Amino acid sequence: MPTVFAEDSVGLVSPQTLRFAEPLALACGRSLADYQLVYETYGQLNASASNAVLICHALSGHHHVAGHYADAPDNIGWWDNIVGPGRPLDTDRYFIVGLNNLGGCHGSTGPSSINPATGKRWGADFPIVAVSDWVEAQARLADLLGIDAWAAVIGGSLGGMQALRWTISQPERVRNAIVIASAPKLTAQNIAFNDVARQAILTDPDFHGGHYYEHNTRPTRGLRLARMLGHITYLSDDQMGEKFGRELRNGSFSFDYDVEFEVESYLRYQGDKFAGYFDANTYLLMTKALDYFDPARLDGGDLTKAMARSKPNTGFLIASFTTDWRFSPARSKEIVAALLANNRNVSYAEIDLNFGHDSFLMDDAHYHGVVDAYLRNIKL
Repeated sequence: MPTVFAEDSVGLVSPQTLRFAEPLALACGRSLADYQLVYETYGQLNASASNAVLICHALSGHHHVAGHYADAPDNIGWWDNIVGPGRPLDTDRYFIVGLNNLGGCHGSTGPSSINPATGKRWGADFPIVAVSDWVEAQARLADLLGIDAWAAVIGGSLGGMQALRWTISQPERVRNAIVIASAPKLTAQNIAFNDVARQAILTDPDFHGGHYYEHNTRPTRGLRLARMLGHITYLSDDQMGEKFGRELRNGSFSFDYDVEFEVESYLRYQGDKFAGYFDANTYLLMTKALDYFDPARLDGGDLTKAMARSKPNTGFLIASFTTDWRFSPARSKEIVAALLANNRNVSYAEIDLNFGHDSFLMDDAHYHGVVDAYLRNIKL
């Protein structure tokens, strides 16, 4: 275990758990009578509780946003490069909270948790959750942490959707929203990608209708394929070309169906790694939450009308990446247009990075500079 960390690292961290006994009514019409949330915090909450920042994770994210674990030093937080002393999410200035959302598989109540009604794992019986449900659960977490309003809610991709939803569902409790590489709703193409990924899992013989825990199996093949498909959409064509091109592992064609091209090797490695630690039922839930996200749906698809429910004094930073074809800059501009139509205070950045949708996870000076400049202008 490293005994010395970089000066701008949060160092050693540990997760915490809070249990909630008050029933949570869900968008699907069902409710959770009892549940728990796992979270981590970085920095110190100030006396007025005005410096709290919530980080919302994307599809495969979780509560471990930054730092190292004492018993697993190589397990570094998924957004470690942006959180820490002097980093954009500056822990000398902000009290930062990251959590594992309901339905997750990293300690918060989800399909792999025990259903108190049956004494067995929830499996496919776990209710479908929506982004609005996560925001309500996050608000309850804020209550217990003594946070009346977040200085900012920030997230990339699905995390950005949660940040946007906060400004509509809980407008009094968020002063700034930072929405990165996101969209106001999925396109038909994106829904199609998600459905193909789900079908890979649902048709895996080891899925057993979502109750694979009882059969001591896991739908590894389906989850592996789902991740491989998803990973293709997270990368840009230029990046894949530069990184792999048409390079062959052994320098010549083998004329069989084994791995030949370097890009095949990479995708299979990513699929195998993901299937080794993620839960298939959680993957299904997360993709459904993506599909259902549409804050303007009850307003006849009018995003301007939906964003009118945000507070006039709420600040927004909307950021997109030129090579992100899954959530393209055009989708971010839809959000910007709706905010401007409501005379909201919005900043927009279109950042030239070559990493596709995954750009929001990268350590890039220009990108981090944009986020840093916005955060430093927030009055606490």
